[in-house]
Amino acid sequence: MNADPSLPASLAALLPAALHALCHTRRHARGERLFATGARPTHMFYVAEGEVVLERPGPQGASTVLQRARRGFVGEASLQSTRYHCDAQVLADTLVTRVPVAALRQALASDPAFAMRWVAMLNAELRRLRLQCERLSLNRVQDRVLHLLDTEGELGRYPVRAGLKSLAGELGVTHEALYRALAALEHSGRLAREDGALVLVAP
Repeated sequence: MNADPSLPASLAALLPAALHALCHTRRHARGERLFATGARPTHMFYVAEGEVVLERPGPQGASTVLQRARRGFVGEASLQSTRYHCDAQVLADTLVTRVPVAALRQALASDPAFAMRWVAMLNAELRRLRLQCERLSLNRVQDRVLHLLDTEGELGRYPVRAGLKSLAGELGVTHEALYRALAALEHSGRLAREDGALVLVAP
């Protein structure tokens, strides 16, 4: 892991200036774990780029993904918890900033302006999760893909850094079904694959 002392601009705009010097940013490689089930939360983790998932072993042994973060905080609930209830796994080369939990709690309690910014951030995450629920309600895989690019892509471009199997899990389909849907969308001229990203093609 290579240390990187710079603070992501989006996080710097959110946090009070007094917290900036307490944060630490570094790059994590695929396969690393940010935290494990049962550990005591000492930091909040902000994903600036890459991909991190929260997962918990399921009843049949396979892991269940609880949250997938490509930008923003992962495991926000740990701010009010004494123990982590899942594992945080890095799925792709990821830039993560650690924010001390104790200092963050104190700032939220003493800085009303920061508290309001925090609430706004949580509201944005809630809207994203609602869009995800809407997407999973769509029957056709092609429609889920197009919905994802339309709602979460940037100018119609959606990076797939962790691979198509990870994307299939996010869309709630098998990777075979996703491959067929992508092939059909490419064949119809509605989608293209460029440099590890899915790109909407303008009609």
